[in-house]
Amino acid sequence: MALKGCLFDMDGVLVDSAKHHFVAWKRLADELSIPFTEEDNHALKGLSRVDSLEHILRLGNMELNEATKLKLMNHKNEWYLDLIQGMRKEDILPGAAELIQELSDAGIGVGLGSSSKNAQLILDNVELSRFFQVVVDGNHITLSKPDPEVFLKGAQGLGVQPAECIVFEDAAAGVAAAKAGGFFAVGLGDPEVLGAADVVKPDLKNVRLHDLTTWMSA
Repeated sequence: MALKGCLFDMDGVLVDSAKHHFVAWKRLADELSIPFTEEDNHALKGLSRVDSLEHILRLGNMELNEATKLKLMNHKNEWYLDLIQGMRKEDILPGAAELIQELSDAGIGVGLGSSSKNAQLILDNVELSRFFQVVVDGNHITLSKPDPEVFLKGAQGLGVQPAECIVFEDAAAGVAAAKAGGFFAVGLGDPEVLGAADVVKPDLKNVRLHDLTTWMSA
C-alpha cells in the first residue's frame, strides 16, 4: 500500500511537553495530598485530561463530585498553559522537524492526533503549524485512546485511508488506538512497552521518508 499520510502524536513524539504535564499534575496531586512520582506520570501517557485525573484520584483512593473534578482539571490546565507558553522550536525533539519537512516536500499529508487540548498552541509556539493539514486533538474527540477515533478523524481530514497512513506514537494506548483503526503503527520509545507497534524506534532522529516507504511495502 502506498504511503499517503502520516499522523503524529504530540507529547513525546514531536515535543517533550510531558515534563510540563508532570509539573502541573504533581502540583495538583500535592494539593490533594496524593503522592505522585515521575513513574506515576508515565502511566498517564496517551490518556485524556479526565482519565488522567481519575488515575490520580485512584492513587489516593479519593472520590470527588463532577464539579470539583472540573475545577481541578481547569486549575491543572492553567498551570500547564503557563509552562508551555515558553516553548519554542528548540523544544522540538530530534529528527521530528526534518521528517515533517521531508514529508511535506514529497506531498505526503501530515496530521496531528493527540488527546491534548492545547496541541494547536504548542504547534504554533514551536513553529510547526504550517506543515499540518489537519489537527485533531482533545477538543475534537469524545473517546480517548486506545479508541481509534482521533486517528480515524485525522485520516479523514487528510483524505486518506488508514491503510495508507502511518501513525507515530510513544504510548501503548496510542499504539493500540492506531492498530485498532487499521493504521501502520510506529512506536517511539521502549520496545517492551510498545511491542504491539509494527516498528519500534527510540525516536525520530534517524527516521526518514525512505524508511517509511520501505516499512509500508514490506
